[in-house]
Amino acid sequence: MTFPSSPAMQVTTLRHQIVGIDTQVPLLDGTWRPYINFDNGASTPALQGALDKVNQLMPLYSSIHRGAGFKSLVSTHAYEAARQIVADFVGADPTADVVIFGKNTTEAINTLAAVLPWQPDDVVLCTIMEHHSNDLPWRQYAQVVYIEIDETGQVDLNDYTLKLRQHAGHIRLVAVTGASNVTGFVPPIYTMAELAHHYGVRILADCAQLAPHRQVHKGQAGTPRYLDFITLSGHKMYAPFGTGVLVGPREVFDHMPPQMRGGGTIDLVTHDEVYWSGSPERNEAGSPNVAGAVALAASLRILSAVGMDAIAEHEQALTRHILRRFQELDGVQVAGSADPERVEDRLGVITFNVAGLYHSLVAAILAHEAGIGVRSGCFCAHPYILRLLNVQDETYQVFRKRVLQHDRSELPGLVRVSFGCYNTVEEIDELIDWLARILRGTYQGDYVLDPRSGSYSPRGWTPTQVSAAFTL
Repeated sequence: MTFPSSPAMQVTTLRHQIVGIDTQVPLLDGTWRPYINFDNGASTPALQGALDKVNQLMPLYSSIHRGAGFKSLVSTHAYEAARQIVADFVGADPTADVVIFGKNTTEAINTLAAVLPWQPDDVVLCTIMEHHSNDLPWRQYAQVVYIEIDETGQVDLNDYTLKLRQHAGHIRLVAVTGASNVTGFVPPIYTMAELAHHYGVRILADCAQLAPHRQVHKGQAGTPRYLDFITLSGHKMYAPFGTGVLVGPREVFDHMPPQMRGGGTIDLVTHDEVYWSGSPERNEAGSPNVAGAVALAASLRILSAVGMDAIAEHEQALTRHILRRFQELDGVQVAGSADPERVEDRLGVITFNVAGLYHSLVAAILAHEAGIGVRSGCFCAHPYILRLLNVQDETYQVFRKRVLQHDRSELPGLVRVSFGCYNTVEEIDELIDWLARILRGTYQGDYVLDPRSGSYSPRGWTPTQVSAAFTL
């Protein structure tokens, strides 16, 4: 199985590459309309080229590594070719770095956390912006110290420098998001890497949110702006087949026993001894997701053919347009920056609230009456949301008590619109029209809150069409 270089493509052609782009969904009034997906920050749809490559693999799919049969040889070749494509995509150093496949970014970060040589007084520097997956794993092993944000919600580099100095000699790792999944802000990760290296500290850039939208440059090992570790996920890169990636120095992973232990991780085992394989095998226990790796590689080839700079330019235009259109709406409050002329240092991830309406109610109206998919809530970034919304401790304690009693009604949150490379200005205009209707109160449904989930649905609505749309 081969991965030939894709011919040059235009951003406009990507929309036709999206699986299900013309899918019709039912609305509350009984009509159907094409689905508008503005929930790409959670998961992107599949690129047709990625699906095609998986389908091409299936007749030849078999176990990998050590299989002597032809199908095993083909599957092994495809898996290892995918590994090289990922390395090339992020500019990994072939002499020093290793690409490790896993389930997702969350597993990738936990894998790194498990192999670092922790000491009792170790510190991990994170930002307040982090997704829980780049926060909670570190709490098990070290004291997590949080870098402050400024009044707009962006990383405060002065506070970062201060904390590097304050905790010098004890910092095991700086772990920072490549882009916020809440505000779309893109921290200056290469500057942060340079500062970390000045203090002799390694850095992890969680690029799950960044890599689908901007070129990631891991850099040459040992250079000041080098990213020691990178993580990303296929399900956010138009290959939603369940693959995550961890890239980092081989010597780090070869230094410690693996987190997951079992088949494929060893060179030799007796009842008394275990000799672990070198990386990446020692960190990929069990039968791997070959199809997921192949899908990711195929997707990366397509994105590279278009060019990440071209994708960034297209999504910046979308972001500029929606922020300008938001200025026409009296009653929409954007979290973070709402400046349409400053989109170069952010992604097309925009969170907002509509005056007088709960965030999940707005999301439900858009879904049921407009066929527009957005996300609402805290986006696995509770501390950041609480800070952006200026939720005081007294108020938080009230919500905390309710949540622990399984009541998520009135939990603070936001509505999120997140763009993919295939979204259009026309789709944004449709969203703005519907937000204007919601502000006027001219939506149709009578929506009922489910306190346990915190979500709304139209009164009397039953999800029969949901279960009928796909069956196993």
